[in-house]
Amino acid sequence: MIEKKPFVLLDPALLKPAVIASFIKLNPRVQWRNPVMFVVYIGSILTTLLGLQTLQGKGPTQADFIFSVALWLWFTVLFANFAEALAEGRSKAQAASLRGLKKSTWAKKFTDLTSKTFHGKAWLPDQAENLRKGDVVFVETGDMIPLDGEVIEGVATVDESAITGESAPVVRESGGDFSSVTGGTRVLSDWLVVRISVNPGESFLDRMISMVEGAKRAKTPNEIALTILLVALTIVFLVVTVTLLPFSIFSVGAAGAGTVVSLTALVALLVCLIPTTIGGLLSAVGVAGMSRMMQANVIATSGRAVEAAGDVDVLMLDKTGTITYGNRQASSFLPAPGVTETMLALCAMQASTADETPEGRSIVTLAQKLNAATPLVGATTEVAFTAQTRMSGVDVQQVDGSTRQLRKGAVDAVRKHVEALGGSVPSEVVRASDDVSRRGSTPLAVSDGKNILGVVELKDIVKSGIKERFGELRRMGIKTVMITGDNKLTAAAIAAEAGVDDFLAEATPEDKLKLIRQYQAEGRLVAMTGDGTNDAPALAQADVAVAMNSGTQAAKEAGNMVDLDSNPTKLLEIVETGKALLMTRGSLTTFSIANDVAKYFAIIPAIFVTTYPQLSALNVMHLGSPSSAILSAVIFNALIIVFLIPLALKGVKYRAVGAAALLRRNLAIYGVGGLIVPFIGIKAIDLVLVALNLA
Repeated sequence: MIEKKPFVLLDPALLKPAVIASFIKLNPRVQWRNPVMFVVYIGSILTTLLGLQTLQGKGPTQADFIFSVALWLWFTVLFANFAEALAEGRSKAQAASLRGLKKSTWAKKFTDLTSKTFHGKAWLPDQAENLRKGDVVFVETGDMIPLDGEVIEGVATVDESAITGESAPVVRESGGDFSSVTGGTRVLSDWLVVRISVNPGESFLDRMISMVEGAKRAKTPNEIALTILLVALTIVFLVVTVTLLPFSIFSVGAAGAGTVVSLTALVALLVCLIPTTIGGLLSAVGVAGMSRMMQANVIATSGRAVEAAGDVDVLMLDKTGTITYGNRQASSFLPAPGVTETMLALCAMQASTADETPEGRSIVTLAQKLNAATPLVGATTEVAFTAQTRMSGVDVQQVDGSTRQLRKGAVDAVRKHVEALGGSVPSEVVRASDDVSRRGSTPLAVSDGKNILGVVELKDIVKSGIKERFGELRRMGIKTVMITGDNKLTAAAIAAEAGVDDFLAEATPEDKLKLIRQYQAEGRLVAMTGDGTNDAPALAQADVAVAMNSGTQAAKEAGNMVDLDSNPTKLLEIVETGKALLMTRGSLTTFSIANDVAKYFAIIPAIFVTTYPQLSALNVMHLGSPSSAILSAVIFNALIIVFLIPLALKGVKYRAVGAAALLRRNLAIYGVGGLIVPFIGIKAIDLVLVALNLA
């Protein structure tokens, strides 16, 4: 996992483009996308026109007051644009660094594919942009992989730091879940034969760039709901403000005193009462959510997925590599009655000689530690592992013409094999197998012909600290489900040790898909992580689907997020980031709406005090004058957006608390803060204006 870069708000490289973009975004077609800020935009234009009219002697005489209000309204619009542009700029900067990887690369394209072994066969140089899906290329030490593909032969170490930021090289090999390679990465050692899986322009790097540049993404359901609320509040305050003008005219006529409220004051009142704070920062919050995912080295293919991550209430996690450290390791040999440990170790090693899986290699290593290293004599035929047989081994042609069958695999599979040859399984072996399973380990039976020699224990080690993290998720109301292909006894032991809420044992792709649909039918949002082709159906079905960058192309295409670090536990961090995004939006909304109380006390007495002197009792802040009160509220309304930009971009710190506790905390901090801060801010600004004789 790479170290995250510290949050830097005013990055000089982003600041100047964001300022320029703030003015470009004054285009009415851009402003219209944000209804709340569009009202402020129209108010800015209206007050500017009123000020120009005053200069021509056709309007009110308070030109300096009108232009002051107009100036701060334009400032409000520009800083709302600046917040959004700054968030977009962070994404575009990330995209630019990725685009730097797209260099004109030459590939060694094979011209002869008739041979099963490609290494050393004829190839011709060709540019990467001329390659097409299905072409086969050869890459060796120092070569750049031209386009995304699947390794069909060879094993090599690959430097993926340009994409993932991880300095340690990774191993890519044919078959399994580590056969996918990404265009723009470099081979450090050995060689690979790669079948190109995309056409130019469709590579993972191309998709990454378009995803990162997705600042102008479609709004998510939560964002749409909040926009509707903000528009509704804006319409309500617009109607209220419009009715105040005829009410003022009537009041002045009836009372025979006072002055009719000015259009400038009404515009200022409207801008201050509508939720401009959250309206100005809403787009920045949404864009920054995807940027924060990128900071975590996760590419989100849609803003919808980021939002959904915050609402997830079921997490489905693979056991291997997520809950446990990964590859199971042989830890002990448990021989059957009448069989020595050395004999069991020797046969297990011989049955694993051709097994290049980590488990197979660990059996060979453990047997060698017991000095069980006698080589096989005679012609051997490898018996590969299949999903149907669930065992592997070798057949050895003996000198007398007979065939010796060495097998290792799942206990029930080896038992059927032995029984088919006329043998039987000792009860001691069954008990040993059950004991291994209850310990959370995996038992493998070893047989020589019709005789079962014993059990090999493969240990899965639960990651330290994972149980505490699952406890945090449980307190948030999120259910954790472990998915594994292990038998139920093994799965139950690991689940208990890890502290998950439920588990799915002996899982097939169909089982995973069925379980996700079952939870979704109950109205729950499901997150899942996966890296293999067999995970693709479930990833496509899940609401938040995190594919590993090291996984297959099918998995990456099925997911709506790609973890560049290929760290399955990142799913927990993604959920936290999604919830932090929702918390940020909720906190800013609470603060924005609470702000209105102070603005009422500032502006309402100011615009009606000449007609109704009794309203001066509401001037609890003792503001200097009506014009000072209005201008102070407008200035505070603009400046508060500036001060909240870091919060919008960086986000509220995630806390593992329930919804009720979160609501109470929001009301206590941002609700009360939204009530108190405006009173202090408006009064402070008023004192400055009066002291400088500006109002």
